[in-house]
Amino acid sequence: MMSGRLYGLGVGPGDPELITVKALRLLKSAPVVAYFVAKGKKGNAFGIIEAHLDDTQTRLPLVYPVTTEVLEPPLCYETIISAFYDDAALAIAHHLEAGRDVAVICEGDPFFYGSYMYLHDRLAGRFDAHVVPGVCSMLGGVSVLGAPLVYRNQSLCVLSGVLPEDELKCKLEASDAAVVMKLGRNFDKVRRVLVELGLDKRALYVERATMANQRIVPLDEVDPMASPYFSLLVVPGKKWQA
Repeated sequence: MMSGRLYGLGVGPGDPELITVKALRLLKSAPVVAYFVAKGKKGNAFGIIEAHLDDTQTRLPLVYPVTTEVLEPPLCYETIISAFYDDAALAIAHHLEAGRDVAVICEGDPFFYGSYMYLHDRLAGRFDAHVVPGVCSMLGGVSVLGAPLVYRNQSLCVLSGVLPEDELKCKLEASDAAVVMKLGRNFDKVRRVLVELGLDKRALYVERATMANQRIVPLDEVDPMASPYFSLLVVPGKKWQA
């Protein structure tokens, strides 16, 4: 029996119309559709594509054991999440070995901070694996902000808000333009660095870009205790007059 094929499908940043034609075609034809989800929730990626599925397709939820909560010692996030990806890869491999194609959906792009990449690392060496790129949250963000990201020969730096403050400051200071992802509890630290560097007047903030509950908020009005995971900061490159 031939093994099934593994597909990592980027389904876009939230707006259901931003899924690509190719991803939609492969999604509809997949016998098994796998998706990452937090406990007790449906998941943003699944919400984007749910209307396109039919009753013949097997739904395979991959439920995170932890997300953003603080763990008490001796619990270790890296150990727990690594074991979770091992188990998720085994569950998908079971279907692939039985000859069933599996489409793993991923909000944004599978290889841009996408959880799919950890399955790809575990399975692509054993099975026929294909990745369909998607509109990532960064590009969804600048589109709704109406902010050109880089002009002419400017360089772009994409940063995680989890980085230590000194490292964030060093990288932002050296960048023509920047996008800071993974804000959440890190927002206050990131905003403080932007103010120190005098970049706060250029910086733009958006929550849940392209989703129905999208919010664009002035930087100095953001509540640091309420900044969601699906938020980002953009420091556009300085305008160049053509």
